Amino acid sequence: MGNSKDRIKFNVGGRIFETTSTTLANAGRDSFFGALFDDDWNLSPPPTKQDHLFFIDRNPDCFAVLLDLLRTGDLNLPATIPERLLHREASFYGLLRHVRTARWGPFDGNRLRLSDSVKGIAPGDGTAVRAGPDGGCCVAHGSVVHVFDWMLEEHCPINLDYQRVNDVGWIDSDNIVLSACEKLGRGDGGMGLFSSSTGDLRYKFQVCHENQVKSYTAGALSFNQDYKIFSSCKGRSNEYGIGVWDQITGKQTDFFYESTGWSLGDADKLQWLNGLNCLLVATLFPRKDNCYISLLDFRDKNMVWSWSDIGSPMAIDEKRVRDAIAMEDSSSICVVNEFEDLGFIDLRMYGGSVRWSSRSRLMKSKMPDEPCYPKLALHEGQLFSSMNDSISVFCGPDWVLTSRLRRSYGGSICDFSIGGDRLFALHSEENVFDVWETPPSPII
Repeated sequence: MGNSKDRIKFNVGGRIFETTSTTLANAGRDSFFGALFDDDWNLSPPPTKQDHLFFIDRNPDCFAVLLDLLRTGDLNLPATIPERLLHREASFYGLLRHVRTARWGPFDGNRLRLSDSVKGIAPGDGTAVRAGPDGGCCVAHGSVVHVFDWMLEEHCPINLDYQRVNDVGWIDSDNIVLSACEKLGRGDGGMGLFSSSTGDLRYKFQVCHENQVKSYTAGALSFNQDYKIFSSCKGRSNEYGIGVWDQITGKQTDFFYESTGWSLGDADKLQWLNGLNCLLVATLFPRKDNCYISLLDFRDKNMVWSWSDIGSPMAIDEKRVRDAIAMEDSSSICVVNEFEDLGFIDLRMYGGSVRWSSRSRLMKSKMPDEPCYPKLALHEGQLFSSMNDSISVFCGPDWVLTSRLRRSYGGSICDFSIGGDRLFALHSEENVFDVWETPPSPII
C-alpha cells in the first residue's frame, strides 16, 4: 500500500490510471517508467500539483494489462487484445522481459515442454539456428537467414545472393552478424552486421593484411563482454586465423595468425571464456582429418593451451570429436563423438588425454540413414547434447543423463540453440524448428 506522496496518476489515451512508485519500480531501471524517477524512485522532477497527470499517448487497454503485470507478476491477456499489439506496447515501455517471464518460467532443461513448431519454406537445407536474447531466433538456410521475433513472427529475411552463410550471431535484439563464404571473382565475402527487423546491411567487417583490404571466408563466430567480435578467417594468401573487430565501430582491432601445423582459419567452434579471458577455438572432424582445440590469449598473442588427436592411440574411427565446449567451473572441455559418447579434457593439463564416458548404450533407436553430427551446449549448469532426433540433458558433477527431448516430426536435429529462456531445435529433413519452453511454476 502506498501513501499519498507515493501515488502517481497516468492519462493513457484518455483513460486515467492510478498506481504507486513501488509498483512502477518493478519495471526496472531500464524501463520507460525508470526514466521518470531518480535513483531512489522518487519522481524527478516532482509534479507541481497533487493531482498531476502524466499523459501517455498509447493504447490504454494494453497499459491496463501491463500495469496489472507489474502489480501481480501475472499476465492476464483478454481475448479482445491481440498478442501482437501487447508485444508492441510492452516493447515501448521496456517490459518485454516481464511479459516473457510471465508467459514461461525460468529455463530448466529437465522441465522443458514443446510449445510450438515452425515450418520452413526450403526443405532439407537448414544449417544453423541461433536463439536471440529476447526469445526470438534466426535460422540460416544456404544463403538466406530467416529472422523471427519472440512471438515467432518472421521479419524480413536476409539474403546474401547465393553466398553461403556459415554462422550467425546476435549482438543484441536489434543486430545480427552473419559470416559467409568468399565469392570468387567478386572480391566479396566475410562478415556483415544486419538489422534484425529490416534485414538491411549496416556495415561490413573487413580484414586488412599488409595495409590491404582482403576478401576472405568467415566461419565460426563468438562475442565477448567488451564488445568484441571474433571470427575464424580463411583468405587466399596469408590471412588464415582469428580476426577481431569492434562491435561499435566495425573496425578490425586484432588478428591471430594460424601457426604452422595447426588449424584456426577453418574453425567450427569459437567460445569466449570470461574467467580465463581466452578464446576457445575448435576445428573438428570432418572439416579436418584431425581435431584441433586451443585456447588463445590475445593480450600477448599466445596459444596458452592446446589439444589434438594427432597420434592418438585410441580407435580414431570411434572417437572422432564432432563438437567441443569449455566448462570453466570444472576447468575442463567437454567433447562428443558421433555416438553421443561424452569426453572430458582437463584444462589444467597441457595436451592431456580425453576421458571418455560412454553414452551410446543409452541410444536404443536405429541410426538414421543420414545422421546429423551431435552438437553441445552448456546453460546454467546443465549440459545438452543433440543426437539424431533428440536432445539429452545431463546434470550434476558426473553429468548424469536426467531427461531427453524428442519429437518425431522433422527428422534428425542438425542444430540447436538456447537463449531468451527458450531452446530451439532445427530439424534437417523437413526444415522445421521446434520451440521448447519451461512452463511457469503452479500458483500455490
